[in-house]
Amino acid sequence: MTRVEVAIVGAGFAGLGVAMALRRSGRESFVLIERGASVGGTWRDNTYPGIACDVPSHLYGFAAYPNPDWSGVYATGPELHRYLRDVAEREQVGDRLRLSTTMRDAMWDEGAAVWRIGTERGEIVADALVLACGRLTEPLIPDIPGLESFPGPLFHSSRWDHTTELEGRRVAVVGTGASAVQLVPELARLGAGVTLFQRTPAWIVPRGGALYSDDERARFADHPEELAALRARLYSEGESRFASRSGDAAAAAAARADAVAHLRAQVTDPALRAALTPDYAFGCKRVLLSDTFYPAVASDAVELVPSALGAVDGEVLTAADGSTHRADVLVLATGFASTQQPYADLVRGDDGVTLAEHWSQGMTSFGSTVVAGFPNLFVLNGPNASLGHSSSVLMIEEQAAYVARSLALRDRVGGVLRVDPDAEDTYTEEIARAAASTPWITGGCHNWYVDERSGRLTLLWPGTVDAFRARLARADGSEFAAVPARTMRGAS
Repeated sequence: MTRVEVAIVGAGFAGLGVAMALRRSGRESFVLIERGASVGGTWRDNTYPGIACDVPSHLYGFAAYPNPDWSGVYATGPELHRYLRDVAEREQVGDRLRLSTTMRDAMWDEGAAVWRIGTERGEIVADALVLACGRLTEPLIPDIPGLESFPGPLFHSSRWDHTTELEGRRVAVVGTGASAVQLVPELARLGAGVTLFQRTPAWIVPRGGALYSDDERARFADHPEELAALRARLYSEGESRFASRSGDAAAAAAARADAVAHLRAQVTDPALRAALTPDYAFGCKRVLLSDTFYPAVASDAVELVPSALGAVDGEVLTAADGSTHRADVLVLATGFASTQQPYADLVRGDDGVTLAEHWSQGMTSFGSTVVAGFPNLFVLNGPNASLGHSSSVLMIEEQAAYVARSLALRDRVGGVLRVDPDAEDTYTEEIARAAASTPWITGGCHNWYVDERSGRLTLLWPGTVDAFRARLARADGSEFAAVPARTMRGAS
């Protein structure tokens, strides 16, 4: 058995962000439980051709660890994985890492006022539990009749099979979201013939993204004030994008016009252009960035099927529109289990209630971080903590700071942090009011931000990063009802 003050599950950006916040607040008694063989989370697991971030690299990193050596405006997946490994090394968390260790269950022990976390390497007992498991970790495999009958290589884009030969083979890709937009042009470049099944087209805007020269990277290293100024500018640009994503009429119209112009400039065939034009409001689904997707789809290397994949019979793929196609390799770029987080079934709070049960009508929280009925528990990248306009790392840093402040409050009051259910309800109502008129709710699309069971926005924060920072700053501890330490001792 391992006994610590804080157990952190996950060692991606969120887990490392919490570890950094704990250390800066003077806490050293913690472990990071990581199911993978290294830190990195999303950027360890996703290795498909063309994998890269769609947030500017100098904004997609920890404020405490600026990186002057990013290769370009947008970092590649391997670069981001290296960055996180470097952060872990510089933070000296190696002796606290429990790699290749999976959380099998976690239960709140009321009598001892601790979390008991089961792993294949033994039990971990902690005063507080931080779930930094990531929101896009478990591949979503669609329920397609006959899928198991496909005879060739079949895998999800986030579980890429690098042993599969692609050149000269017909590769079917299911989905046209963020991964597919990066992946399809690379498949075409590698010599594959691509059949692309598109259920719903995406709004796509120009990406840009020049490479930094050696001189620029040297200047960033020698003049950190320039790097800080660049980050501040990128932050401001990101905040300004919120208007177009959230439904401001003028901003959305301008952004939509840019997207339409981008499509017209890159796709000359009117029929193909029509098939690639969304019929829903700009911002309703995730807005994608690419300068290479449209040219690839317009080339002879890619056949666009403007329909979902409906059935599989061996190597014959039948679209929902009735058309049939053949493939040697089948790639599912179908996203992740997002609104219903897989870890929620494993975590039991008061009276043995699971997070999944508490979230049966969609995720709820206070401050997008703490949950009623789950004492001394913190969730990062969970309820209403994602962004559609800027860097998720900014949200992680705010949540991690809130975790450290809340634990300091626990030290002062000497008890258990229990979220007042009324505080959670009030916060949930705030989110609902802020989201009610946005494209995410009213835009006429099906997106992964909204929980189908309740129709509530449960993934996105419906505001700017500045607004989230201000909201957490207003959290004065009244969201908790602390149980005195003597009560805990008496119960044990």
